[in-house]
Amino acid sequence: MNYDILIAGVGGQGTILASRLLATAALDAGFFTRTSETIGMAQRGGCVVSHVRIGNEASPIIPPKHTDLLIGFEPGEAARNIGSLSANGICIVNTRPIMPVTASLGNMSYEVESIYEYIKLKVAAAIFVDAYSLAEEAGSVKTINVVLLGVATATGHLPLSRETIERVIAENVPKRYMDLNSKAFKLGFESQNK
Repeated sequence: MNYDILIAGVGGQGTILASRLLATAALDAGFFTRTSETIGMAQRGGCVVSHVRIGNEASPIIPPKHTDLLIGFEPGEAARNIGSLSANGICIVNTRPIMPVTASLGNMSYEVESIYEYIKLKVAAAIFVDAYSLAEEAGSVKTINVVLLGVATATGHLPLSRETIERVIAENVPKRYMDLNSKAFKLGFESQNK
């Protein structure tokens, strides 16, 4: 079984931790797994793209049109990476935008509704979720990454069980943040089962 996951976001959103948690869960489930990151000034809000290739022994970088699941931590970054999706690829998008510096300075617009329409036009199946609000409800907006892992797990678009992912989160998140992340995962998961 080969399954390719691309995680796209902005520096500081926890995209790299999310990819490491997925890769660890895949390894624990017995799959050959490779990862890679592309980080562009990530500490300053630059784009971050993480590749998680499960069962694929080729390059750790997902070729265009091969991504099975795109998890967009930010709408613009999801749209920017839409070309990576396969014909039947699924896209999960956090609806809370992070304004690029050029937009916040007034040099260009950032029309989030147009971005949503573009994604809907280009993707066979798109799931939009306000992960920011769910992370706030969990107790910290820094748990957006775990909320989105919960969403991805609940939709059935991961070849990994809920139990495996929850165990990996428990084993890899500092103990003082365990309850927070457990709640975030649960809120993300339950948001898809209403």
